[in-house]
Amino acid sequence: MARIGLFFASSTGNTRRIAKAIKKRFDDDTMAEALNVNKATPELLAGYSHLILGTSTLGGGQLPGLSTDCMGGGWEEFLPKIAHLDLGGKTIALFGLGDQSKYPDEFVDAMGIIHEFVVARGAKVVGQWPADEYDFISSKALVNDEFVGLALDQENQKLLTDTRVDAWLKLIAPEFGLKV
Repeated sequence: MARIGLFFASSTGNTRRIAKAIKKRFDDDTMAEALNVNKATPELLAGYSHLILGTSTLGGGQLPGLSTDCMGGGWEEFLPKIAHLDLGGKTIALFGLGDQSKYPDEFVDAMGIIHEFVVARGAKVVGQWPADEYDFISSKALVNDEFVGLALDQENQKLLTDTRVDAWLKLIAPEFGLKV
């Protein structure tokens, strides 16, 4: 089994593409294949001590799920399935996608919702990301003027994505025992 689990939920496919791009940077012993949470089990997620979790933010700052027309479901359905898990001892890095122009009042909110969920269950979250290169009004993913994970905007800043992903992976590498 790989050392790092990589789970995501996506409605348009952008989050899946980012997850797969992250996976491509690592071998199979280091990182598992990117897996949509609508195909995951609580036991599978619990089996990893290191996790990367990705999400898009939909509508008014919502998690991907059936109520947001995410086919097959998403974090909205999966978080209740793992609510009983003790995540103490797990190191988690988060990435979130949003549209800072169209939804400036809830930019990458879903990442903030997942952050709150995993922290409440004892996880150590790493990979905080500076917010100064973004133009938004508010975000549930903002703590002490930094995002709780990597914030990506495929609608307005797509050309910055690869550079940001590479820099973020270098940032989390020591916490995950990675060589990037």
